[in-house]
Amino acid sequence: MIDKELLQLMHNSLISKFELSKELTDAEIERIIEEEVFNQGLVRYISITDRLSYKKALFNSIRRLDILQELVEDEETTEIMVNGADNIFIERNGHISPANIYFTTPAKLSDIVQQIASISNRRVNESNPIVDARLKDGSRVNIVLPPIALDGPVITIRKFSKYHMTMSNLIELGSINTIAGKFLETLVAAGYNIFVSGGTGSGKTTFLNILSDAIPPDCRVITIEDSAELKLTNIRNIVRLETRMANIEGSGEITIRDLIRTSLRMRPDRIIVGEVRGAEASDMITALNTGHSGSMSTGHANSAKDMLSRLETMILMGANLPINAIRSQIATGIDIIVHLGRLRDKSRKVLEIAEISDFDGTYINLRSIFKFVDNSPNSKTVDGCLEFTGNKLINTDKLFMAGYSEPNYT
Repeated sequence: MIDKELLQLMHNSLISKFELSKELTDAEIERIIEEEVFNQGLVRYISITDRLSYKKALFNSIRRLDILQELVEDEETTEIMVNGADNIFIERNGHISPANIYFTTPAKLSDIVQQIASISNRRVNESNPIVDARLKDGSRVNIVLPPIALDGPVITIRKFSKYHMTMSNLIELGSINTIAGKFLETLVAAGYNIFVSGGTGSGKTTFLNILSDAIPPDCRVITIEDSAELKLTNIRNIVRLETRMANIEGSGEITIRDLIRTSLRMRPDRIIVGEVRGAEASDMITALNTGHSGSMSTGHANSAKDMLSRLETMILMGANLPINAIRSQIATGIDIIVHLGRLRDKSRKVLEIAEISDFDGTYINLRSIFKFVDNSPNSKTVDGCLEFTGNKLINTDKLFMAGYSEPNYT
């Protein structure tokens, strides 16, 4: 059992021994910690097991993320929510609970905030209190500082599996069935433009990674993200682009819009935008309409139909166009919308696979090809499956031009 006061004493003692002008390696820090822990009189009567615990805790506090490090390394923890120094929650198996740990001082939490931001070369302070970053393992981080956050710094860490998820894994988990999974893989390979929608925590980024496995390996792919999360493992000719914040003088910012525009000059076969949230939707739709078949992106929405409305609104932020012109661009740019959801039992499912069939001059026509049917609406546990609606794919030109036959639906 670690005594917090003793740990703090040891930490302060260690810091005084470090040469501030020297960049120490992990091995050097471990050596100094070991000398401190095993030789200091304060821990003379502590068991070897507890001494090793102190050693690990000290190393994490100096070189890693302090008390958050073990949560980051815990494969069952999917989300870490820090609401101030002494109010920390975690998510495991879809359920949120207190972590029962706390930072020794608010200053230590502030140090961890700056450490996380520096990993992604980001800047966060009172004048710029909101930032998105990522950890070395690819976990996504959002930071909000006072005075915006009233009860102290807020850190939200969304972890991703260390193992590369595949369509087979989703089928095993019951998130999608074999027929629908094969259907989507065929569409990706054939060059259909696919948009993945869903709410927070529904698995959009993971699903986008899985779909990317079906991209032919000879394609040149450009990925564009606010904070790099996508991991395309089967593409050799890949360019990964990430936005950049403005510097202290307020200049040098590189936005998603900037990256989409420059990507068009990089000879891409396919462009993958991690997520569209605003005016960059206009540039994304333009890219989809300029010969980059097989491009993909994600966005937040409550349904596939709602995603169309949100895209219209986001495009209006970046382009002063008549609504019918916007709808026409969406209808010709996006072929398929895959909507994901997180259900009442915390399971993640593909809820709908819909085709944008055409634009009739007033409305975009959306046809559901597969839709999730819940067979137990009154039960806490979801018992349902993705079922074929009877609507077959209408726009089959890309499919046949790529050498594929009519897909199976049942």
